[in-house]
Amino acid sequence: MNRIIGERDLSETPFSPEEARATYRDMVRARAFDERALALQRRGWMSSWPPYKGQEGSQVGAALAMDDDDWLFPTYRSNAMQIARDVPMSDILLFRRGRPEFHSGHEVPNFPQAVPIATQIPHAAGAGMAMNYREEVGGAEENHAALCYFGDGATSEGDFHEGLNFAGVFDAPTVFFCENNEWAISLPRHRQTASDTIAQKAEAYGFEGVQVDGNDPLAVRETVSEALDSARDGDPVLVESLTYRQGAHTTSDDPSQYEETARELPDWRTADPLERYEEYLREQDVLDDEFVAEVEDEVDAELDEAVERAESVEPGDPHDVFDRVYADLPPNLREQKAWLDSFLGENDVQELDH
Repeated sequence: MNRIIGERDLSETPFSPEEARATYRDMVRARAFDERALALQRRGWMSSWPPYKGQEGSQVGAALAMDDDDWLFPTYRSNAMQIARDVPMSDILLFRRGRPEFHSGHEVPNFPQAVPIATQIPHAAGAGMAMNYREEVGGAEENHAALCYFGDGATSEGDFHEGLNFAGVFDAPTVFFCENNEWAISLPRHRQTASDTIAQKAEAYGFEGVQVDGNDPLAVRETVSEALDSARDGDPVLVESLTYRQGAHTTSDDPSQYEETARELPDWRTADPLERYEEYLREQDVLDDEFVAEVEDEVDAELDEAVERAESVEPGDPHDVFDRVYADLPPNLREQKAWLDSFLGENDVQELDH
């Protein structure tokens, strides 16, 4: 079943004015963080950044639908979801500077970001199966679910089909959240699958697939919340969130080289979700200039503090890249480590911090 849930009067939704404003605050936090991270990367502060401008409504809405004990299986682009789940901004920045994830020790049920495309999908299905096993065999009473985030490009990988097949066969409490931003790097969605929708792919695996207006955060939150409830009852769901990537794939990408292959999309799909949502809340009389200014000031302060905290962390030992993989380094890595020792003897290790 495919459905697009458009905007309605707030009184017709399950959400209170306070929840609607909290959603707005997280979208502002996500947008400001993305802009600051992009600026930091451009000055060499970190090596790369995957922008997500235009996808804040989709990611924040999905994150806020999750219970605190639900597990998120993220990718490199799902940082708006991480922020909405209260992962410290400094942790995300430090990860981009080569530090371990969750540097602060902040505990949140999030798996590490998956950079290889689609590898987290079987992990999420397996985690859902493990939840069932713990409950059925171990006697643990759990009512958790897993939410797996991925882009439309991931649906062309074998991991997508394998993960969804396992989830369908074993009734895993897993929601597969596909954020269809129309691009798999430079390949538009209509060039990578002949299916009318991504959501309909769920039918092959025996469970429901739904579409949602990904630029409407309340619609996403409502749809994903229903999907998580279904998953907890043993019925996985594939949610296709229709949004649009307004920026580059990463800071190493030049979208001007392929934008001419874009197809015509409706305005609701390509409009700025933050501007659209702010206008909607003003029309609903739950948002005013004073609240907007207050949120912007709070977010600026939070960002300044996050950058300051990240910069206060001492540089890591470059030799760490050779640890925790092999008990005994193979010859090629021994050669690389020897070269690094020689290089560090001639250069300031501080210069390698980013």
